[in-house]
Amino acid sequence: MASLAFLILAFAPIAAPLVVLGAGAVLFRRVTSRPPVKGRRLPSGTTCTLVAVMAGAAALGAYASGVMSGFYILDPDQMCASRGAQGDHVVTRATLPVSSQCVTSDGVGTELVPGWVNPVVFVGLTLFVLAVATGILGLVRRFGARA
Repeated sequence: MASLAFLILAFAPIAAPLVVLGAGAVLFRRVTSRPPVKGRRLPSGTTCTLVAVMAGAAALGAYASGVMSGFYILDPDQMCASRGAQGDHVVTRATLPVSSQCVTSDGVGTELVPGWVNPVVFVGLTLFVLAVATGILGLVRRFGARA
């Protein structure tokens, strides 16, 4: 099971942009081919699914990119040396928000995870939850109107 999680983390930064682009192309084609609707209404379940797939793929890809930025490939000494942290150091890690810091004996910390990772993860997760909730609400209203 651990090897499957490692494979997902290893390939997610490569596959996530492809999934986002594919779902975005389908969503764009879907939006431009439909006639405009008067008034306000909830988006369809398919539209919500496409947005959820895009947001989830972006969040997973960013998370995997942050986690794989030295966590499992290099030992702590190599990770810190690759970022220019001099001297003896301790590596601290956090899962959410994604963080890996080299803290030297002087108390100076160097962040190993790129700065764009956590905003993309949290915005992607938020959009994912909103898209799923909107899709469920639309289905409940649609089936409630039929009954």
